[in-house]
Amino acid sequence: MRRDQLEHAIRTACQILGHPTVIVVGSQSILGTFDEQRLPAAATMSLEIDILPIATSDEETARLADLLEGIAGEWSDFHEMHGFSIDGVDLETAILPAGWRERLVAVQNLNTAAIGGAPQFTGLCLDKEDLCVAKLCAYREKDLEFVGALADAGFVDLRVVESRLREVPDASAGRAAQALRWVASRG
Repeated sequence: MRRDQLEHAIRTACQILGHPTVIVVGSQSILGTFDEQRLPAAATMSLEIDILPIATSDEETARLADLLEGIAGEWSDFHEMHGFSIDGVDLETAILPAGWRERLVAVQNLNTAAIGGAPQFTGLCLDKEDLCVAKLCAYREKDLEFVGALADAGFVDLRVVESRLREVPDASAGRAAQALRWVASRG
């Protein structure tokens, strides 16, 4: 995935939801910090963008996520036309450390605006180390490869990731402990 595709997804998601801002929580939120030309290939392979709608209740968030999925999700006309899809998600999708909302990275430019330049839409992407916490807590093979590729290329600081793994909610302490063992194994 490319940065311009992330921006396109932000614009499209905001237009579908009728809201000026969305949160990008999946692996492609790394494109909020770095463009695809700098990143290792393993960090940009996904062809879906996980979007968390901003809403006043969990029920409304789930409803809006379903709306996104129906219009721009996998196998939709949007997916067929653009070659990538938008996956609507809720807060249960990612395990994140305390303070993650204060570290979000804003993406807003002409490509995230409607035709004619207004309104401007904003995508708030996870901070790179918060993203790695979420991926390590998910602990799928592809997530470990993603974080390993970013760490090996020097794009994330595993000491910061390690510190933030100690700040996930207590209910996720077991997943964080597993992730901490993986970080320790990398020396």
